[in-house]
Amino acid sequence: MSSLSRLFHHRWAVPVLAALHRTPGRSANLMHALGVGRDSLRRALDELIDLRLIARNPGYGHPLRPEYLVLPAGALLLPACVDLMAALDSLRVTEAGLKKWSMPVVDALGADSRRFSELRAALPGITARALTLALKDLVAAGLVERTVTDGFPPSTSYRLTRTARPLLAPLARLRGEDDLGA
Repeated sequence: MSSLSRLFHHRWAVPVLAALHRTPGRSANLMHALGVGRDSLRRALDELIDLRLIARNPGYGHPLRPEYLVLPAGALLLPACVDLMAALDSLRVTEAGLKKWSMPVVDALGADSRRFSELRAALPGITARALTLALKDLVAAGLVERTVTDGFPPSTSYRLTRTARPLLAPLARLRGEDDLGA
């Protein structure tokens, strides 16, 4: 699985990293800042710990109210996470954009037009169903354009809309910092 896919494997991982950039790393602060439930936050934090992007502060506070520190690998990703969250918010597509495969699909499309099979080959680990659902959500959000070409057999291609272009730069920076515990 690619580093970008691993980072987006959990819906709250990128928002947590972005929040850690501007708020102290206590669970209660993160829950309040993100509006996320305790269990979802716990899973995201565990994933980020597994990716070696954050760690529990071993010498701080009560065990039921831990604080989290951003590790050097995570610090490299913080600005790109903040920029990506800002771009998703400004486009009003945060919900669709933070689904598991949405941003890896956007990144795989890049500036090119691609067919379904090309996208599937570019995204190791994605199932046909997951790709179909991601593309459907991205088309509905106005980030991806679907074109059906007449002919025999008809072919379908996908490409990013002009609206989605601001997402490419932060995604490229996230992909470029390719040290996510692969």
